[in-house]
Amino acid sequence: MTSHEPSGDRDAAPAHDAYDAVVLAGGAARRLGGADKPGLRVGGRALLDRVLTACAGARTTVVVAGSRPTARPVRWAREDPPGGGPLAALGAGLHHTTAAQTVVLSADLPFLGTATVPRLLSALQTSDADGVLLTDADGRDQPLVAAYRTHALRRELAALATEHGSLTGLPLRRLTAALHLTRVPDPVASFDCDTWDDIATARARIREHGHVLDEWISAAKDELGIDLDVDTGVLLDLARDAAHGVARPAAPLTTFLVGYAAAQAGGGPEAVAEAARKAVALALRWADEADETDKAAGAKSDAGSDTRPDAG
Repeated sequence: MTSHEPSGDRDAAPAHDAYDAVVLAGGAARRLGGADKPGLRVGGRALLDRVLTACAGARTTVVVAGSRPTARPVRWAREDPPGGGPLAALGAGLHHTTAAQTVVLSADLPFLGTATVPRLLSALQTSDADGVLLTDADGRDQPLVAAYRTHALRRELAALATEHGSLTGLPLRRLTAALHLTRVPDPVASFDCDTWDDIATARARIREHGHVLDEWISAAKDELGIDLDVDTGVLLDLARDAAHGVARPAAPLTTFLVGYAAAQAGGGPEAVAEAARKAVALALRWADEADETDKAAGAKSDAGSDTRPDAG
């Protein structure tokens, strides 16, 4: 994908909802043996892409790391020198932000959902805090899953740089200790992948029955470049009706035809819903005919081979 976000997207969100996102993706991943952590796949998608999907509403998204292909356009930044730590990386990312609120995220959050960022921003807007961050299952602060007032970040980073000469090598707690923060418990969204065991846990969880379908649909949409939210229940009902009322192979073929018809009609959730409605009606009529035929055949069998009134 392109390495810079289109300028038109910067003004797309209403002013009161506008936010920028800074994603820190340049760590050394020592506990993963130096593996390319942002590129590790969970549910078929790179960890970085999963995080970028969760903050897709950002006016500007800055990823602090070396550039790479991503699922959506972003702006790239790099701390100087590279590997200077999270505060130096955050400072480099903030240079490219203009919104009053900044969401700060690490690139290793496999369960960061699209509802988490709005929840953080809402909590920030209704408080007098400098920031709102998640806490993990053990109650620990997760400052890289948080929304902050941008001016507060700039103020405290500038103070730290003045005090220490630079931000290089400084831990995040130097920043968070100087901010007035509100905390929101969320052991799922705050789960990060620091070890191979964490990666294995994340991969196992998304294959559980309650998660696998949504995860697969999200991964498929990313892979196909589709940005379309449809009622998956409608499509599943259609597949069921086609499989039961016609034949099992009719389910995937019919859903494909519905997608094609929706695209021909201009796309969008409404087009999908209308095409699915027509296909469901057809499948139900098909099933009704089969039932009527079976009932008629059963009645004929019960009456014997000669059903004339005067027979015998």
